Amino acid sequence: MSASVVLSTTPGIEGKRVTRYCGIVTGEAILGANIFKDLFAGIRDIVGGRSATYERELRRARDLALDELAQNAAAAGANAVVGIDLDYETVGGQGSMLMVSVSGTAVVIE
Repeated sequence: MSASVVLSTTPGIEGKRVTRYCGIVTGEAILGANIFKDLFAGIRDIVGGRSATYERELRRARDLALDELAQNAAAAGANAVVGIDLDYETVGGQGSMLMVSVSGTAVVIE
C-alpha cells in the first residue's frame, strides 16, 4: 500500500486540516474462487468453524482494492483518502468470485 497516502473511514484525520479536495477515488479487486478451496470451505461449513482459506482471500482482495485506491489518490495529487466505504460482494455463477470495492474522497491534508 502507498505509505504516503493516509487512509481513513472517518470524515477527517485527527490533528490534520483538509486544504484541498481532489475528488472521489475508487479501488476494486475481483478474485476467483478455486474449486479446491470451495470444496474444503464447503467441508468446513458442514463440520463448523471458520474458513481460513476464504478469510485469507478476503484479506487479499481488500488489500488489493485499498492499494489501488491509494494509488489513484496519489495520482490525483492527494496525500489522504477520507470517508472510505468498503463493500463486499460475490459475483458470477453461485458466488464463484469475490469482489471488494472501496471508495472515498481524495484530499490534501496538512
